[in-house]
Amino acid sequence: FSTAARLLIQSPAIIVSSMCLSKLSTRRLVTEAPRELKMDYDNVGLLIGPEKQEIRRVLVALDCTSVTAKESIEWGADLMLTHHPVFFRGTKRIAPDDPATAGAYMLIRHGIGLFAAHTNLDAAEDGVNDALAEALGVQNAVPMEPDGLGRIGSLAAPVSFGTFAKTVEEKLNTAVRISGEIDRIISRVAVIGGAAGEYALLARDAGADVFVTGECRHHEALYAREMGICLIDAGHYETEKTVLNRLIGRLHCDGDDVQYKMSEYEYGPLRRL
Repeated sequence: FSTAARLLIQSPAIIVSSMCLSKLSTRRLVTEAPRELKMDYDNVGLLIGPEKQEIRRVLVALDCTSVTAKESIEWGADLMLTHHPVFFRGTKRIAPDDPATAGAYMLIRHGIGLFAAHTNLDAAEDGVNDALAEALGVQNAVPMEPDGLGRIGSLAAPVSFGTFAKTVEEKLNTAVRISGEIDRIISRVAVIGGAAGEYALLARDAGADVFVTGECRHHEALYAREMGICLIDAGHYETEKTVLNRLIGRLHCDGDDVQYKMSEYEYGPLRRL
């Protein structure tokens, strides 16, 4: 394997050879972020094989959409690396008029590969949840579960829940929804990026005063309120995007000739007025 290949192998949840992608093998697992970290339902790894044997340009994004696929084509990418996979729940057709597969259709037409690192990147060391915890000033963060699920740690100093919620908005450039008394003093914070409202009980039992996640359903917020844990719904896109620059930095750290670029056109599907 080339230097770029080794870097990709060392990065959280990513298993790909940059110079000889056709020889990609799922047996080449990452010791620091094993494939076993993915949840059972997940669809990770190489999802679309690239036309070229040599990979020189990799576009990094959260999702493969018509927007990011077009950017990949225009930039001359050989591979797109995304957090969210496609072909998630038994895809039966790939068509340009299907929003679930339009991006994949465009990549296939132009010979561009697609690789996804999803729940294994969430759980991996230096992955989504570590990046989120760091962005929010959560110190000494450790997994809430032995399998790597979520992170829990402490703030540098106790603050009111309302103050912390404002900090989350500022750090993630988002509009939050909250549940809990804004004057309550909090110090222990649990985080899980993306849709994870169902883990509020786990966060409370781990000792968290507040649980930050990216997406929470109505009944999950009700349960959190009943359990007495503060809750912050900070946006799916916003809580996961924090990992991308960190990931690209890891891939670039050796200075090889493979270019990794974060999408400039991708944006969250929901926005504030």
